[in-house]
Amino acid sequence: MNRILAETYPDAHCELDFGTPLELLVATILSAQCTDKRVNMVTPVLFAKYPTVADYAAADPAEIEEIIRSTGFYRAKTNNIIGMAQAVRDRYGGEVPGKLKDLVGLPGVGRKTANVVLGNAFGVPGLTVDTHFQRLVRRFGWTDETDPVKIEQFVGELIPKREWTVFSHRVIWHGRRICIARKPACGACPLAALCPSYGTGPTDAAEAAKLVRSGPFS
Repeated sequence: MNRILAETYPDAHCELDFGTPLELLVATILSAQCTDKRVNMVTPVLFAKYPTVADYAAADPAEIEEIIRSTGFYRAKTNNIIGMAQAVRDRYGGEVPGKLKDLVGLPGVGRKTANVVLGNAFGVPGLTVDTHFQRLVRRFGWTDETDPVKIEQFVGELIPKREWTVFSHRVIWHGRRICIARKPACGACPLAALCPSYGTGPTDAAEAAKLVRSGPFS
């Protein structure tokens, strides 16, 4: 299934726009309960106004809230961004750390966010167990687990470590485009012959094709 996903999505990549580890960390915090497309609409202004950790650490919360308001949960996200920046300033000299244990110790940063940053900003393999990833590996029949950490550990044993980051992108792309939550396009799915959940959505090719969503989602 991984090989088929690789053939289907040869260009799979992180759909959050960023240029530095700090930008990706902030963007990923903002992506909680929000689309990458929406995040990418607000981050150019945010990144221009706050180019460094010190800038975020000293920011007026009201000003960040106004910029990121459309991403939802903007007060909590603002608190997390400022808290994260203050911790990075105080603990790591203003440089975003490149280790999982350090990242997950920052405000607003869980394993999912940490793995996004590690895999895409530092080149350290990591599995991004977001809602798409969780839904698909269960549909694939790989695991019945619902705990993200257990899913990460289980899938990590199935997929070569060097592919963890790109595999995450492939699964997330598939979940956004074909294996949609409410009504997957089973009749248009390249994994149909291997998937135990085939038939969850329409199997007629023409009907399924109408459900397929085209990217990019950035």
